[in-house]
Amino acid sequence: MRKNPYHSGPVSDHFDGLRFFNPGGAAPKGFRDMLRWQRNGARQQWPVQVPVTPAKPAPRIDDLTVTMIGHATLLIQVAGLNILTDPVWSDRASPVSFAGPRRAAAPGIAFADLPPIDAVLLSHNHYDHLDLATLRRLHAAHDPLLLTPLGNDSIVAKAIPAMRMAAGDWGAALPLAHLTLHLEPCHHWSARGMRDRSMALWAAFLLDTPAGRIVHIGDTGFDQGRPYRNLRARHGAPRLAILPVGAYEPRWFMRDQHQDPFEAVEGFELLGAAHAIGHHWGTFQLTDEAREAPPDALGQALAAKGIPPDRFRALHAGEAWAIPA
Repeated sequence: MRKNPYHSGPVSDHFDGLRFFNPGGAAPKGFRDMLRWQRNGARQQWPVQVPVTPAKPAPRIDDLTVTMIGHATLLIQVAGLNILTDPVWSDRASPVSFAGPRRAAAPGIAFADLPPIDAVLLSHNHYDHLDLATLRRLHAAHDPLLLTPLGNDSIVAKAIPAMRMAAGDWGAALPLAHLTLHLEPCHHWSARGMRDRSMALWAAFLLDTPAGRIVHIGDTGFDQGRPYRNLRARHGAPRLAILPVGAYEPRWFMRDQHQDPFEAVEGFELLGAAHAIGHHWGTFQLTDEAREAPPDALGQALAAKGIPPDRFRALHAGEAWAIPA
């Protein structure tokens, strides 16, 4: 019988003893579907490199400011703490340095210009989110606490044994200094190779802070809105939602695991969030859409709903936003 190399624990409504799954949701597409997609000839051409003006953030922020670094990597400065999400400073989102998706946008903060990093939120183990080379650098320079769903801690511990970590299941509440991090369901999957599909968990994050609630979702399918309705029902409406808006074409292949900007706006409304940031676009070309398609589609989706565009912004690398009260 096969064993899960990352996690052993009791069977639950989203873990069958070997793999995690999305209760009542669709499973990711298989290898044949991936080949069909790769042969469709619809992949748009991205620029090799786009200009980026890196930010130099303040050491600490008392209220709430977020700076886009690139893809799903953001610096959240809130209530005196500095938190990174899914940090990737590497040139490629790949298990190897010589192949795989290459950065089209340099990091929006140079690594040497980071303020003291207190914590890292790691949403799941795909290579565009879990980059061991970056985590090694962060451990050496800042010794942050890493907080993550079940199984991802085993992957990191094998590579960086001394890294401070806390892992939890959906529904867990993990302490982070004077904040609380809640791990909540979203609709995705995980894998680092060909034989470990969905053996580590994925999650959405809700940060309870003195400056308000912050939702961060690294990746999710819309899943009939369930991730959003459940979050609001459990925690109330957030001040800020950080939601993926890219890597969504072709829809027949990506729909179940990657929402598009129109679905992100629906999620924003279901959450009742005051403001939102769109991420997961413009850095690594993972799917077929053009580089600027996500912010363009986001603008269309907001206009169709009559939502002011200054409430939901797709930030560019190096762009910082002091979130309105």
